[in-house]
Amino acid sequence: MTVNGWIQILLFAAIILAITKPLGSYMHRVFEGERQPWPSLFGAIERLLYKLCGVDPQQQQDWKQYTLAMLVFSAITLLLTYGIERLQHILPLNPQNFGPVSADLAFNTAASFTTNTNWQAYSGESTMSYLTQMAGLAWHNFISAAVGIGIALALARGITYRLQVGAAKTLGNFWVDLVRAIVYVLIPISIPIALLLVSQGVIQNFSSYIEVTTLEGVKQTLAMGPVASQEVIKELGTNGGGFFNANSAHPFESPNPLTNFIEMLLIFAVPAGLTYTFGRMA
Repeated sequence: MTVNGWIQILLFAAIILAITKPLGSYMHRVFEGERQPWPSLFGAIERLLYKLCGVDPQQQQDWKQYTLAMLVFSAITLLLTYGIERLQHILPLNPQNFGPVSADLAFNTAASFTTNTNWQAYSGESTMSYLTQMAGLAWHNFISAAVGIGIALALARGITYRLQVGAAKTLGNFWVDLVRAIVYVLIPISIPIALLLVSQGVIQNFSSYIEVTTLEGVKQTLAMGPVASQEVIKELGTNGGGFFNANSAHPFESPNPLTNFIEMLLIFAVPAGLTYTFGRMA
């Protein structure tokens, strides 16, 4: 191990430690506070989503209701992603004219992304259209991460509420946890960091693939696509499942040491913050 390596490890650990308390405190206010942050902006979006979906945010759920809501939501989103994959050849944003994903691969991918496993048995740049990457996979990176946060909170409530005399046997509301995780946590962090990644060379476009001639005179095809927007939530939601077959080892996903460092920080940010959130709840 070199001196530079030790410096990077210590710097990484110091930054994770530094963001654990403020992020954890922020998430405690989002999920457990009586008044959420940025009510004029995020609160308006939250209330609109409740209204559109017919959700009563004041209704509490026991463990059976919370689990059922999570399973039903996950099943529906699995089928939706499966449908997008199977129909991508007739859907827009497919400049390479990729055909439909095979039935077994489509189901395996949809199930994997639904469960936050994100195991890929395909090469993304030669299999999935831009719409599938965005509306199927990146979208699932958001909602599966939000579901995971909700389950962690439900477990924490189950532990901490039992310590309270006369506490109701409820775990919160799955739909509220889902919406707040996306609206207050995942999207606000993802947007500025995605722009930061773009500034460092992570690609974000809808261009067709580009054919170039290398210095050796060989023809090579460079895959394009909306990569930065998927890259940031892939890491922040601890999802995996990159745009390219090589994931973040591909230079279009992580072009330099700074982007690599940022992406590693994203992986640890929410799990580290949740430890402090649990501490506040307890």
